[in-house]
Amino acid sequence: MEFPEIAGLALAAAVGGAINAVAGGGTLVTFPALLFFGVPAINANATSTLALVIGTSGSIYGYREHVPAIKRWLWRFLPVSVLGGFLGALLLTHTSNKTFSKLVPFLILFATVLFFVQSLIGPRTRRIEDEDEDEDEDESPAHATRNTQHAPRSTLFALTFQFAVALYGGYFGAGIGILMLASLGWIGLTHIHQMNTLKTILSSLINLVAALWFIFASLVYWPQAAIMTLGALAGYFLGSHYAQRIPQNRVRQIIVLIGLLLSAVTFYKEFIH
Repeated sequence: MEFPEIAGLALAAAVGGAINAVAGGGTLVTFPALLFFGVPAINANATSTLALVIGTSGSIYGYREHVPAIKRWLWRFLPVSVLGGFLGALLLTHTSNKTFSKLVPFLILFATVLFFVQSLIGPRTRRIEDEDEDEDEDESPAHATRNTQHAPRSTLFALTFQFAVALYGGYFGAGIGILMLASLGWIGLTHIHQMNTLKTILSSLINLVAALWFIFASLVYWPQAAIMTLGALAGYFLGSHYAQRIPQNRVRQIIVLIGLLLSAVTFYKEFIH
């Protein structure tokens, strides 16, 4: 690889990792970057998936203090996430990207609107403790843990939705973070950094299963994957670290903005360009 390609892929992976750490959608940066440098579409998808899933470790480390509070939800969502991710990756190797790629703009827009509405009205099925979102860093771990333990019983819907997200995530995956954040909000989780922690772990599992299948199917371009992994590690860590220094309301606004931008980009790509 020439230096421009190395620098371009590393930068794209860093930006993609940072976007994934905050809301999801980094695939829409890394995937086109690989296409730009001549990697075939299916191989670009596989290479991007592998690079971002390895880089996820930086983001998980950045959110490590919130892991204890979301363990009960993690164990519930883990099986359907792994199964859906595998089936989605299997589907990719037997079909084209055309059908799912046309669904991407609608899925991202729907999830963004859903997340925005949820952040405005909040869950109606329970009372939540008042919290000053502008002073989120002062919350105690005990308060944060209680915040996740009073979620309403809409688990069946959430698990079904998560399976669908995992299926799509194993197939292509752009925007699955926003879809998961919307779902987590409607089952009663309100702490945005805990939601991001759960979203990050689950999306990494989905991508890990898919990446393992892509390796088995010999779809990965290894030199490009190595360069992008280094960039993604830096992007994930910086994104997850600095996102927690921003008030929760501001993070929600960033997530909605990213969702709208991703939706606009994919609408343009699929239906206008």
